Amino acid sequence: MATGRTHRPATRSRGIPEATVARLPLYLRALTALSERSVPTVSSEELAAAAGVNSAKLRKDFSYLGSYGTRGVGYDVEYLVYQISRELGLTQDWPVVIVGIGNLGAALANYGGFASRGFRVAALIDADPAMAGKPVAGIGVQHTDELEHIIESNGVSIGVIATPAGAAQQVCDRLVAAGVTSILNFAPTVLTVPDGVDVRKVDLSIELQILAFHEQRKAGEEAGPDSGTPAAAVRAAAAVAGDRKGPDGDMPAVMPA
Repeated sequence: MATGRTHRPATRSRGIPEATVARLPLYLRALTALSERSVPTVSSEELAAAAGVNSAKLRKDFSYLGSYGTRGVGYDVEYLVYQISRELGLTQDWPVVIVGIGNLGAALANYGGFASRGFRVAALIDADPAMAGKPVAGIGVQHTDELEHIIESNGVSIGVIATPAGAAQQVCDRLVAAGVTSILNFAPTVLTVPDGVDVRKVDLSIELQILAFHEQRKAGEEAGPDSGTPAAAVRAAAAVAGDRKGPDGDMPAVMPA
């Protein structure tokens, strides 16, 4: 079976926009669920709803793949699964190394979805000598001293970094120098890479902070349409000041800060 080192996905060469590429896995997940239920065809509206996008965007995305469906019938589920898998490069074997086998790295190693989606965990790597040889998800952990040899011998082109932030850039540099051209970064830091190397960052704390923003906004909307505006703040301050009038009904000489 071909490895990731010698074959690259065709998406960029075919001019598929990055936004469309980012949605292809969503379509594939929805289609795979339909396939597992032996559903033969699906309409653009049904598939769009399952993927969480609107149907017009879905049809536009599929036009880049050369797939337009059949009027009154919809899209052939099995064919679309194959077509999207091919565009994403999932019809071949992609060996992956995970560097940093702490709690997060071990959880990633135990994730059962890699193999079914075209990815093979070729090695688990950690800088702690005490971890060397310990099995995680049935794979023995190897020391970072062997990183370059592991990448070369397994033809690895995708690396996953799950190290602490302080070690991530050094690990990234070694991965790139050894020939890795795609990196999935779970470390809470921004990596610097040369042209030709793709980095996807997954930061759970940032995602939680974004959710916190939306929760705060929803709470503000429930409190009132202008409760968070500067004018509302001025009115609130005036109300407080009104409760602190002097004995003659005048405002106090010194307003509370």
